[in-house]
Amino acid sequence: MFFFDPTYILVILGLVISMAASSYVNRTFRKYDAYRSQSNTTGTAAARFILDQSGIHNVGVQAISGDLTDNYNGQTKVLSLSESTANSTSVAAIGVAAHECGHAVQDHVNYAPMRLRTALVPVANIGSSLSLPLIIVGVLLSYNTTLIHLGIALFSLALVFQLVTLPVEFNASRRALQILSDGHVLTPDEVPMVRKVLTAAALTYVAAALSTFLQLLRLILIFGGQRDQD
Repeated sequence: MFFFDPTYILVILGLVISMAASSYVNRTFRKYDAYRSQSNTTGTAAARFILDQSGIHNVGVQAISGDLTDNYNGQTKVLSLSESTANSTSVAAIGVAAHECGHAVQDHVNYAPMRLRTALVPVANIGSSLSLPLIIVGVLLSYNTTLIHLGIALFSLALVFQLVTLPVEFNASRRALQILSDGHVLTPDEVPMVRKVLTAAALTYVAAALSTFLQLLRLILIFGGQRDQD
């Protein structure tokens, strides 16, 4: 019954939500990747412009392989732009590059939610790696609720991390759009296009949080009412 129960519908629903969000962001990016910016600015140039405008001179910008693998590493102070972003002049590429720059700006101004998210990374990683093993061991030990509930509590840390991530991601996009608009890197017609790309990307984080919540709900439904039989 542990492996075949009605609560699997929650897992399936989570997968559907995640797949739909991923498909949507890819469709949106491809759509606006076809629009060349009137300023003919590349993703890399836009990134350097935002960093300069923000007074950030200790962050390096590099191109990396992959598609939409863009990221900012606060420890190494390196902004990595994927092949689909670095040399492209599309409004979608500029938007993605600007979003990652938004994280660099957050780091520069010590944005509190970003600091909290960084602090939660090791805790969330430990919770993700130990939660299911603890639950399984608890089940094998005649449904030891102490271990099972501890495993559920550790799993919930992943959800906490993802919830903290949401304002960080939305704020990074807001900062980036403001700088691009004020600096006339984007025209008034292009700003809404980039906003749609960034909104679609943000939905993937919302979908991830929903998926994790559904998995947590499943664990609670399965084991929340168990009594320690030791």
